[in-house]
Amino acid sequence: MTLKKVILWLSVLLMVLSAIVQLNDPDPITWIAAYLLVAFLGFRKIRGNTTDSYWPAALVYLFWGINQFPPEWEGVLLDQVGMKTLNIELGRESLGLIICAAFLTIYSFLDKK
Repeated sequence: MTLKKVILWLSVLLMVLSAIVQLNDPDPITWIAAYLLVAFLGFRKIRGNTTDSYWPAALVYLFWGINQFPPEWEGVLLDQVGMKTLNIELGRESLGLIICAAFLTIYSFLDKK
């Protein structure tokens, strides 16, 4: 298995796991769809069924992530009680979207075959 395939499979796996974790989120549909779309595009890249450019999607995810960024950064970690503030939730959502944008950018750099 080539390094390209390893990177693609790891990104697909991470996005699917991220979607599964969203099942207990207050608004799961939005985030499950967002993560599974990136997983789907990565899987298409693995199969070689695409000549699409991923730059437009990467930009959408990047701008969405910037828009979700919290007004005050409080980190992304949970404590014993769970989510303490809305800023932590926004920080996690923002980070997830920026990771999606990074994967889509990586997909764009990988060769077509």
